[in-house]
Amino acid sequence: MSEFQIHPMTPTLGAEISGIDLNKPQSEATMQKLEQAFVESKVLFFRNQDITTEEHLRFARFFGELEIHPFAPKKEGFPEVLVIQHDENNRGRENTWHSDVTWRKKPSLGSILRALEVPDFGGDTLFSDMNAAYEGLDDETKERIEGKVAVHDFANFRRALIKRGATPEQVEEFNQKYPNPEHPVVRTHPVTGLRSIYVNIAFTQFIKDMSEDESRRTLRKLYAQAQIPEYQCRFRWEKDSIAFWDNRAVQHYAVSDYFPKRRIVERVTICGDEPR
Repeated sequence: MSEFQIHPMTPTLGAEISGIDLNKPQSEATMQKLEQAFVESKVLFFRNQDITTEEHLRFARFFGELEIHPFAPKKEGFPEVLVIQHDENNRGRENTWHSDVTWRKKPSLGSILRALEVPDFGGDTLFSDMNAAYEGLDDETKERIEGKVAVHDFANFRRALIKRGATPEQVEEFNQKYPNPEHPVVRTHPVTGLRSIYVNIAFTQFIKDMSEDESRRTLRKLYAQAQIPEYQCRFRWEKDSIAFWDNRAVQHYAVSDYFPKRRIVERVTICGDEPR
């Protein structure tokens, strides 16, 4: 069994993994140990992993079925691989705190992102521990959101579809395929049992059974929790680095401070379950 090492970045969030070569198939025991580290640390980081697309997919498939994103650019011949490229013609837009694809009824378990090309400086990714963010709430807010659900929507992607010339019929087809799901405002992790804030500024629309004003004020307070540095870790990308985050437990923010330099990453996403 590969005796890899775990180097924690903060008491509850983030760990850098060394002593493992993802070019090679890993034993079942090694992968189970890695999976345990994943749920405990919520995001794992790897350096110097010059892997192929096939090896990227092989690693991800250990953790579950892979998702195909309906809106994002794909790598030719590999529909499960998202290609995210920003340069002088395409400024980074992922610079909001968010959980991926919460507009799905079953949002992703997690994503594995690898860096193909990075700028000399800038382009870090921040992660925020949403369990710590929940625990940091005052009792009155915890009571107010207990048992509440929020409506999510792919509104930003819908606007992009329309901007690219999609017809009303094409947009409606996506609306029917991805009807607005309702997720708990506070989600319980299916493995650890920890409770986490599960609303995000990118996709959450409103909290049900609240007035418009109360929903807006409550969401603003919950969104702000992700921005507290004590709940965060920050990853400085290098070529062939990998980040693997638990979408059920963290939010992330891709810092877009490197324009007009080029940054190319590829993401493979693991299907998740219905939040409870």
